[in-house]
Amino acid sequence: MHPRILEVTERLIARSRPTRERYLQLIRGAASEGPMRARLQCANFAHAVAGCGSDDKQTLRLTNAANVAIVSAYNDLLSAHQPYEHFPERIKQALREIGSVGQFAGGVPAMCDGVTQGEPGMELGIASREVIAMSTAIALSHNLFDAALMLGICDKIVPGLLMGALRFGHLPILFVPGGPMPSGISNKEKADVRQRYAEGKASREELLESEMKSYHSPGTCTFYGTANTNQLLMEVMGLHLPGASFVNPYTPLRDALTDEASRQVTRLTQANGAFMPLGEIVDEKVLVNSVVALHATGGSTNHTLHIPAIAQAAGIQLTWQDMADLSEVVPTLCHVYPNGKADINHFQAAGGMAFLIRELLDAGLLHEDVNTIVGHGLRRYTQEPFLDGGQLVWREGPIESLDESILRPVARPFSAEGGLRVMEGNLGRGVMKVSAVAPEHQVVEAPARVFHDQQELADAFKAGELERDFVAVVRFQGPRCNGMPELHKMTPFLGVLQDRGFKVALVTDGRMSGASGKIPAAIHVCPEAYDGGPLARVRDGDIVRVDGVEGSLLVRVSAEELASRELPAAPLGNDLGCGRELFGFMRQALSPAEKGASAFTQALEGCK
Repeated sequence: MHPRILEVTERLIARSRPTRERYLQLIRGAASEGPMRARLQCANFAHAVAGCGSDDKQTLRLTNAANVAIVSAYNDLLSAHQPYEHFPERIKQALREIGSVGQFAGGVPAMCDGVTQGEPGMELGIASREVIAMSTAIALSHNLFDAALMLGICDKIVPGLLMGALRFGHLPILFVPGGPMPSGISNKEKADVRQRYAEGKASREELLESEMKSYHSPGTCTFYGTANTNQLLMEVMGLHLPGASFVNPYTPLRDALTDEASRQVTRLTQANGAFMPLGEIVDEKVLVNSVVALHATGGSTNHTLHIPAIAQAAGIQLTWQDMADLSEVVPTLCHVYPNGKADINHFQAAGGMAFLIRELLDAGLLHEDVNTIVGHGLRRYTQEPFLDGGQLVWREGPIESLDESILRPVARPFSAEGGLRVMEGNLGRGVMKVSAVAPEHQVVEAPARVFHDQQELADAFKAGELERDFVAVVRFQGPRCNGMPELHKMTPFLGVLQDRGFKVALVTDGRMSGASGKIPAAIHVCPEAYDGGPLARVRDGDIVRVDGVEGSLLVRVSAEELASRELPAAPLGNDLGCGRELFGFMRQALSPAEKGASAFTQALEGCK
């Protein structure tokens, strides 16, 4: 193992010992009590099975049969989740064939960030993760289940499902992916049309045609944003079947993997002798593996929020500093849009997860001695699934990349370090996705132009006010102020200005997520402006330095001058409309970005 990986892992174990031990006591105590449905009062049990068919009712009276909860984020508004419409019946049938039962335990909300971009609904994004976690807990609270299957893919959905599931970590729980849509037009072509539209050189009809050729069918969007980062991390964490993440929906192989996931989760139950609950899989080593994979692939910056929040749900205290220290030694092995021109289907074809995991294991950058849903040891994940005469089999994956413009070995990385940088200075702490930014653009020092929402920046661009070097400071976008929306509406405008030769950068306490593009952007800055963080004291014209090479985030103003400035009032109007008024209590409970922007942090830190 690489010494830095061991060092970070060991200190993470030491730091987390009190909360992790308490968590393990909690789940092991629950597991020792055995199947809950055998202890239910007769009336409770009758309620639980009243909607089942007669065969399933009879099966559930047998304590050696597995009852598997199905928790789904299905809706057909999300292309990624549309295939889940058909999964529950398929899962139930696969379970019946082996003498077990599946019950649809609960649905969780699933918002599409692509639809809500730049709209008021985007301000509910982080809150939706917390609601999903709570909805998952409610689904599993009936104490009927021996195991569970989680059906979710996109943005806040997988983190929310996993956070909720970890509080039932005494159960075997497996995540079931749906797969990416087939490739549409190239990502470069899509980005070019967006930028031409921002400049007024393309019509709305051209833009709509381009977007619909890109997002064109059921399945996950094919760029390497938060949704596909979720899938990659679930596999590296051993929570998917090997090679399951990026098989297209509505294919025979996808169906076979779903059937096998149904069977596999029953093998992990207490009655079947290979008991492996979720909470015994997601430990410090597995979380370090997830961070390594995030860095190696230039994954979504949203995971600087999600991974600490997931860790907290498992009693583990992961910090941005841990992530930064790992980034220094993990090479970037992938170029998938927005870090490159390829999409996730091209990544899969070039060698995919099997090649990536083998390279990282062989370089000592991943812990191999971890629990997974297919047994002990991550080496099994260097295999790929295939159909052989209609039967699902696994074979060793490729030992060489089939396209080194997309996926490279550790010996020839795109960069010697990871794709994410922790930024720190007198403006606070944030993160930057350096893998998507060309080296010549990673350092910008220029006068600040302050905005209180992304529409202000768009209006300034259209008025011709931004034809110069500047650092856009977009503040009052943090979790406690307005729920921390993504701010991609600004990306085309800043991209145009960069292409015109201006030095531009972005600093914000909001999010840019997995679609963060070619503009150097210090995001998730905390303390946020709403809480009096330094961003609130920046004024137009202040010289701001965004240094993605050194990881520094500075305003060239003395500490005395900065402290003497009056704090501006937070903008009004983001607490009403589009349901935002229902989440005021949650916004006030959200932790700083570095602690996951979670409403649960304080409660879980108290579990000592």
